[in-house]
Amino acid sequence: MSRELEIVLNSIWPLLKAGLAVTIPLSLISFAIALVIAVITALVKLSNFKILKFIFSTYVWIFRGTPLLVQLFLVFYGLPKAGITLDPWVAAIITFSLNTGAYASESIRASILSIPKGQWEAAESLGMTYWQLLRRVIAPQTIRISLPPVTNDFIDLVKGTSLAASITIAEMFMIGQQIVAFTYEPLAIYSLVAVLYLIFVSILTIIQGKLEKYASKYI
Repeated sequence: MSRELEIVLNSIWPLLKAGLAVTIPLSLISFAIALVIAVITALVKLSNFKILKFIFSTYVWIFRGTPLLVQLFLVFYGLPKAGITLDPWVAAIITFSLNTGAYASESIRASILSIPKGQWEAAESLGMTYWQLLRRVIAPQTIRISLPPVTNDFIDLVKGTSLAASITIAEMFMIGQQIVAFTYEPLAIYSLVAVLYLIFVSILTIIQGKLEKYASKYI
């Protein structure tokens, strides 16, 4: 057995363990929070509250217009200058949630706007309140329409968690860096890291397809 192959085989479990214990949980927690942020942001931007619309529009503009790594550094390294010191996990979750929430909010907002105006008017003519309209008419269609772009945002988030290595979180990419420093085999190890990310993303893509079929049939 060649040295490179032996190193790769010995590295699979440490990398996979980091992916299951850190990368996936970090992604899921951040995405759950991001969804809440995205829905609130989308609804506010569609409302008539001008001040709130300005605040949330500015938030989306900033987080969509600046690099994720810069945002991560500002939260983790910048906030201590203002007297706010965060645990790396907390800093990563805040940053990833706000970043993904900004992107997902635009997907949700666009999905709501794509619903024909006639459906809004028909629901109002039936005497539905605003919240009944959202729950019974708008929400089901919004879920179906926004599911593909929002799940794509989640996939981007999973890949983006590799940046958490820059603030000392021992996720899959950071473990790969440590193995490279010990073995001096960057090509083999980083290729393995890429394959593992590809496997994770492929699984998510399969789940995405099943969710879309379910949504189109039952929602």
